[in-house]
Amino acid sequence: MPQSLDELVNLLDLEELEIGLYRGRQPDTALQRAFGGQVLAQALLAGERTVPSDRAPHSLHAYFILPGSTDAPILYDVQTIRDGGSFSTRRIEARQHGRVIFYMTASFQQAEDGFDHADRAPADVPPPQDCPGLGEVLEQLSRRPSDVWAREWGALEVRYAGDSRPGGRLDPEAHPARAQVWVRTAGQLADDPSLHRAVLAYASDLTLLGVSTVPHGVVIGERRLQAASLDHAMWFHRPIRADEWTLYDQVSPSASGARGLSTGRLFGGEVLGVSVAQEGLIRARS
Repeated sequence: MPQSLDELVNLLDLEELEIGLYRGRQPDTALQRAFGGQVLAQALLAGERTVPSDRAPHSLHAYFILPGSTDAPILYDVQTIRDGGSFSTRRIEARQHGRVIFYMTASFQQAEDGFDHADRAPADVPPPQDCPGLGEVLEQLSRRPSDVWAREWGALEVRYAGDSRPGGRLDPEAHPARAQVWVRTAGQLADDPSLHRAVLAYASDLTLLGVSTVPHGVVIGERRLQAASLDHAMWFHRPIRADEWTLYDQVSPSASGARGLSTGRLFGGEVLGVSVAQEGLIRARS
């Protein structure tokens, strides 16, 4: 995965092959499967390139159909479903090696005024500077060296604010499966709202499935667990910056049938910027 912010920005700079058809490059990585957040972010940008400039995404719904490989670019084919007076709808198909690996439907809207309310950001969350890096936490939980994290995810700074494991900071009675992380890019981004949305989409897939395993004594990446994102949805409420500390408050309300459902909220300061939901495979291996 991108080891620096420049690499991440370059990864999100799609090549236009023809109208509605884009090619996304792959990062220099030791991973054999393309990161779902990368496909999500590239597909969102592909769709956004085909709508009028005064329309921004307000929601997306995506399915991960096949794992993408890291040995070849991914093609994003954007289909115009509708352009109405206020909304535009696009369907984005991601293909690799002649196979469809991912579908996304995204809706875009002109900016307009209306009713406004929002949940407050959770209270009593330790500030980022008082939280350990996610790589350190994963090293303790999985015994995998933390430098693996730094090598693959160096474009992001991620701090672990706590979870609901026994002895954890968060109350397991309220939510058996809950986790909070702080995230931002490892450097400043340009003032391009579409880039900030894409980076937030990229980061949204990083820890969300993992919260569904919190009560079960396993972590994503262990050999005794087969894990994969199945679908992913996002709702963009208000603009927040991806290069400033963002609190990702995540809860898994249910796990059953070898699947875990997780929801998350991204807060920029006190502002609720994005809501996220994902179901993923969490299959125990004997």
